Amino acid sequence: MIEACLRDAEVEGMNGVAVLARNGPWLAGSSLFRANGFTVAATAPPDYELLVRKIKARAAHPSFKGDYERKIARFGCGLTIIRSAQCPYIAKFAAEIARTAQQEYHLTPNVVDLESCRDAQNAPTPYSQSSTTGGFWPTAKSAAPAFATS
Repeated sequence: MIEACLRDAEVEGMNGVAVLARNGPWLAGSSLFRANGFTVAATAPPDYELLVRKIKARAAHPSFKGDYERKIARFGCGLTIIRSAQCPYIAKFAAEIARTAQQEYHLTPNVVDLESCRDAQNAPTPYSQSSTTGGFWPTAKSAAPAFATS
């Protein structure tokens, strides 16, 4: 599957293939990609890696937007659940987390929906499908197929 993705990226004139990896729940770990020639282009807390396998050797590395502390601070104190409609399971999981927070911990979470590409790019985590703030780190999955030609 990785080789097919690389072939597709080459046919489309892309610079290479990038993927978000994490050694935690929901995302693939980096070992599979490293074994297939991917290298680390960027990292983000707590343990995200943006891995890349270039097709065009001189292409710039993709990167994270960063500034996560500032982005997370805008949500203030308390539990915030950040979600997008990218995965059909997220609505169910977000509702379960909110219900458990209310019933078992007497917390009323702030639920934030990411509705646009801009929202996702400015999320307080490089993984913008689903995350929680307020002492919790995000746990979810995503992969970026190919970065565009500059």
